[in-house]
Amino acid sequence: MDVHVRYEGDDDPEKCTARKLARFDLVSLHRSDRATPPGVVLNPHAERALSPADAAIARENGLVALDCSWESAGEKRFSLDGDHRALPYLVAANPVNFGRPMQLTTVEALAAALVIFGEKPHAERLLAKFTWGETFLELNEEPLDRYAACADSAEVVEIQGEYLDR
Repeated sequence: MDVHVRYEGDDDPEKCTARKLARFDLVSLHRSDRATPPGVVLNPHAERALSPADAAIARENGLVALDCSWESAGEKRFSLDGDHRALPYLVAANPVNFGRPMQLTTVEALAAALVIFGEKPHAERLLAKFTWGETFLELNEEPLDRYAACADSAEVVEIQGEYLDR
């Protein structure tokens, strides 16, 4: 599965997970919306949750994340073409936001999507470049396994509700 990142460049370059992945040829960075393929776009403002049902679209057209600062990640930033999907409830393992729900780095978001799509070895390859990468999968093992077993977005939202109610 091709993995793409629409790169804004407004984060600290030393901490940018997308740039590190690109250095290892694990993602393709794009600096404009036009250059970014219209695949499954990870968008926290999307109306539908990401589910295994989206995997075929991602395999055909790619998986896309927007890499930008959390401070500027408003809805207007997600103007990319494609099928926009929100990741379900997960907890960050990165050193800046460790333990915070839904404050994922670009690599965490991409890896989560890959696991949900049944592409765990691909997710592990991305996360292996970060000392805390394996911790992300350990912290989220149960929800990721449950989301990956869902048939569609509605089931993902139902399971997510259980985590949000805790």
